Amino acid sequence: MKVLFATTNPAKVKKYADKLKENDIDLLTIKDLGINLHVDESGKNAIENAYIKAKAYYDETKMITIGMDNNLYIEGLPEEKQPGTHVRRVGGKELTDDEMLDYYLNLVKEYGGKLKAKWIYGMVIYDGKEPKEYSWEKGHFYFVDTPCEKRNPGYPLDSMSIMPECNKYFVDLTEEDRNKDKENYNEDGVIEFIVNSCK
Repeated sequence: MKVLFATTNPAKVKKYADKLKENDIDLLTIKDLGINLHVDESGKNAIENAYIKAKAYYDETKMITIGMDNNLYIEGLPEEKQPGTHVRRVGGKELTDDEMLDYYLNLVKEYGGKLKAKWIYGMVIYDGKEPKEYSWEKGHFYFVDTPCEKRNPGYPLDSMSIMPECNKYFVDLTEEDRNKDKENYNEDGVIEFIVNSCK
């Protein structure tokens, strides 16, 4: 079965593609299809933005479509500086990976060099009927102002995010490291949701 993932982020696709293939689901991207709509992500949270993306690309392709979005909350920042739904869009500009890393490194430096943070994810699968929704959190980690040299294309903040259980950057985590805190780092629930929703 072919399913469209409405994202231009290679890291998101890489994270799920192999496990979904084991379940007979081939992930296609909007790049694979040569389309890239301008989608106004005006939702108030991750689920609303995920739905907006999934529906827009389903309407264009008539393929079962996955939309995904993530919100970021950082403890210790004033409300006006919270990224929320605009993790990559700052001051009306869409940041590149390098610009994004620079922006958040400077923000963390400005507020003491180490800040606790939390991701809230939303995923919606749309097939032209009832949208199916799934939401999860990845909390209990820190942003630091000294980045790792290694990069994860599409997820630049992994180079400045530390998992406290093993004191490693996200970009350096092994499967064994992630299994130390399955509640926060295990993606099995996401795979199960996609597989069950596409049946």
